[in-house]
Amino acid sequence: MPEEHDEHHARKDTHVWGKRSGNEEELRFLEGPQERRYELGRALRIFFELIRGFRALHFVGPCVTVFGSARFPETHEYYKLAREAGRQLGKAGFTVMTGGGPGIMEAANRGARDAGTPSVGCNIKLPKEQEPNPYLDKWVDFKYFFVRKMMLVKYSYGFIVPPGGFGTMDEIFETATLIQTGKIKAFPIVLLGQAYWEPMIEFLQNVMVREGTIDQADVNHLFITDSPREAVEYVSEVAVKKFGLKYRKRRTTRWFFGERNTGKIERTSEPTGTNASD
Repeated sequence: MPEEHDEHHARKDTHVWGKRSGNEEELRFLEGPQERRYELGRALRIFFELIRGFRALHFVGPCVTVFGSARFPETHEYYKLAREAGRQLGKAGFTVMTGGGPGIMEAANRGARDAGTPSVGCNIKLPKEQEPNPYLDKWVDFKYFFVRKMMLVKYSYGFIVPPGGFGTMDEIFETATLIQTGKIKAFPIVLLGQAYWEPMIEFLQNVMVREGTIDQADVNHLFITDSPREAVEYVSEVAVKKFGLKYRKRRTTRWFFGERNTGKIERTSEPTGTNASD
């Protein structure tokens, strides 16, 4: 009887938090070698998904990506924090990029809409949690997580990271690894929400640095704050100094065209640093 109860409990937990792909190809993707013709076809499908992402995102302008959980409702304090971060990024002239879904992602795109600046979503196809949110001006649907993740880094000049789960942690540490190994340089990562992120920082400093698995310099790449304005100022400073970006006022527009006269960030010279797009 206890064994049956444990089995039922495990099935219930999997149903609650697990996300299952309904696509047979995705289910087989990591199941080891397949027939060679099938693998060739998959490689071509991945290639065309990359090309589609490159074409769709090439002209979106300098972006800052906001990561975070899809599970926070609009009444939650973290949703409000992310919305303000999106608004501040918009005021600073950046295009706001997110994973395109609900929760923190929706909040950041909504903040960009508040500021009248474009927002972009790189949406992952999942049966749960990942419908594109209604505040996107442009979005691209991706089948493969690794393709989507590469796009979020390639077209971004920094990350602002409100609280999130496994996916958010994955983005933080993959980007930190790219910085640690010199694959990208001068790339700001801002953790927004001190109470949420400080235990992780303490673990990095008190365990990993102490044991020598990382250096204190690696931890120092993670900037932590409670202030959306401070987060955006930090990202802006790096973008202007390291990547050759400059804030320009758009030319005055006529009210009867219904346009908003907002500034924008533009790249006016070759960057002195490099990010994943170089």
